[in-house]
Amino acid sequence: MRIALVKTSSMGDVIHALPVVTDIVRALPQAQVDWIVEEAFAELPALHPSVREVVPVAVRRWRRSPFASETRREIAGLRKRLRSAGYQCVLELQGLLKSAWIGRMAGTPMAGFSRRCAREPLAALACRHRYDVDMSLHAIERLRSLAAQALGYRVEGLPVFGLAAPRDSVPGLPAPPYALLLHATSRAEKLWPESCWRELIGRLADQGIASALPWGSAEERERAVALAGEGGRVAPQAAIPAVVLPRLTLRQCAAAIARAELVVGVDTGLTHLAAALDVPTVALFAATPAWRFGPYWTPRATGLGEDGRWPDADEVLAAAARVRATL
Repeated sequence: MRIALVKTSSMGDVIHALPVVTDIVRALPQAQVDWIVEEAFAELPALHPSVREVVPVAVRRWRRSPFASETRREIAGLRKRLRSAGYQCVLELQGLLKSAWIGRMAGTPMAGFSRRCAREPLAALACRHRYDVDMSLHAIERLRSLAAQALGYRVEGLPVFGLAAPRDSVPGLPAPPYALLLHATSRAEKLWPESCWRELIGRLADQGIASALPWGSAEERERAVALAGEGGRVAPQAAIPAVVLPRLTLRQCAAAIARAELVVGVDTGLTHLAAALDVPTVALFAATPAWRFGPYWTPRATGLGEDGRWPDADEVLAAAARVRATL
């Protein structure tokens, strides 16, 4: 049975859907699973050994030039590729009009969320088979429930991400042990205060742990430079208290995460990736509910914070000690 999953974005949402692949191949060992995803995130589903083929799409780019000849050519090529694949099932895991549009290109009856559960209710109209899920569940469990109903198996146990951590070379990493500090996010209300980051950097340095700060945009790089330059004092046992990394690919980020002693991050895709890779992770929440999006499947990861209240550096360090103790 050949199955296509449609989960195009965002990074965190793509990561949250990875256990669906593990569930499917456990329940249906002969299944072949492809994944349709935004081109910027195509490296993520490729980390799962059971994803047969990753099909990149460029909806974000197409929207900027919807009538350009290149856009029309790429969309036609995508439609041809999906129709020729011969999928027996298309699972629309996003509940958005854009993902429903893409899924319909395969020409196969599509399964997805009901109108009540889809983020954009009209997207449900594109699905022949529509399913209700318990909206009080964690985001991961909602996706697992949808896939299980569509394919006729039961969800069992905690989610298993099944990722194979890449071993790519990563430029600029400090010598281990180091902490990867994921300070950046696209939403300002998700940013942990800079004063807290600086205190954390200094206190990690006191423990002999250097800090590595990745970035993905010019604004994020400026923030990383400011945090590294004004981080805590250099402790005798830490040669470098903080390092700003060069721009990395997603695979390189995953490799850097996999080698880290600790990851501390705001509610962003790379933080979810760290927890999925079972690296000691402290995820920071205030603008979004930890119960809905935070890690719960491993003692090596924990979510801190409440609606409107950030954890302080003391709380983060205490949580870091707990998750590191599980190694």
